[in-house]
Amino acid sequence: MADSDVISPVTGTVWKQQCAEGQQVTEGDTLFILESMKMEIPVEAPASGTVSRLAVAEGASVDEDQVLCVIAS
Repeated sequence: MADSDVISPVTGTVWKQQCAEGQQVTEGDTLFILESMKMEIPVEAPASGTVSRLAVAEGASVDEDQVLCVIAS
C-alpha cells in the first residue's frame, strides 16, 4: 500500500503535536493542532497506519500544503 502524506491545510504554527514516529494511528485521529490567525485547526490522519516520518516539530512555522508527517499503511 502507499504512504499517505499529512498536509497542512493553512499557513500557521504547529501549536500541538499529538503523534510520534512509530505510533499507530487510525483514520480521523488528530495528529496536530495548528494555530493560524488565533484559530486552532486540527489536522487529522487521512488513513490508518504507522507514523513513519515527522517533518515538523511543535512550535514550527508551516506553509499551506506543507507535509507535516507521513503515514505508512
